[in-house]
Amino acid sequence: MGFGQIEALAHAGAALAYERQDGAAPAFVWLGGFKSDMAGTKAEVLAKWARERGQGFVRFDYSGHGRSSGRFEDGTISSWLSDALAVVDQLTTGPLVLVGSSMGGWLALLAAKARLERVKGLLLIAPAADFTERLMWAEFTEAERQAILETGRLEQPSQYAPEPNVITRALIEDGSNHLLMDEPYPFDGPIHILQGGADPDVPEAHVRALAALLPQESLTFELIPDGDHRLSRPQDLERLQEAAEKLAARLAR
Repeated sequence: MGFGQIEALAHAGAALAYERQDGAAPAFVWLGGFKSDMAGTKAEVLAKWARERGQGFVRFDYSGHGRSSGRFEDGTISSWLSDALAVVDQLTTGPLVLVGSSMGGWLALLAAKARLERVKGLLLIAPAADFTERLMWAEFTEAERQAILETGRLEQPSQYAPEPNVITRALIEDGSNHLLMDEPYPFDGPIHILQGGADPDVPEAHVRALAALLPQESLTFELIPDGDHRLSRPQDLERLQEAAEKLAARLAR
């Protein structure tokens, strides 16, 4: 696996690193998770799948992530959504499938809503819709909430990286402007959700609550009972490729 040519897209004062490969429509666009990047296992596997299939594919890093410039702590849902829309608008043409992992699932739903004429399918992996409100703020202790309100930030240990996760007041407050889970989500195309039943970060119950708001006639909810949040075991990656294959075949032109 590995990268082809890494390029940079200038957007909002940052240089967004990306890899683009031309191919058949619909093009797939990878939207990674919170503090993740386009070099992750799932993005690598999908890039390889797209190359072998001759499918259009774009992966990129949000500002403050991976190879892109900027400070992670300056990022918000608004800024990372703006990054995703810049990639969609400037690096792709024709119909799209957005592939969103964790936070990227929320951003994929927001981006699809903003570009309904372009986005024809969604592949969501443990989609963390509204996570700033429902999975962070709602779960914080009173002391943690006070720390954010008084100092503007909260550091939490990360099980995925040696450095702590920094949760900013700006992230929490901005997230409240993008909440999706208070009403039905309209979308005409197919939606495929992959969810681990043993996910400690984005619980199955949270994703089922989201799924209940999506159009049922076009929804596939695939539960992996023993799957964790990463869903990066060989059997998980096989399911991811199978889901992408089904969407590509269904939406092929």
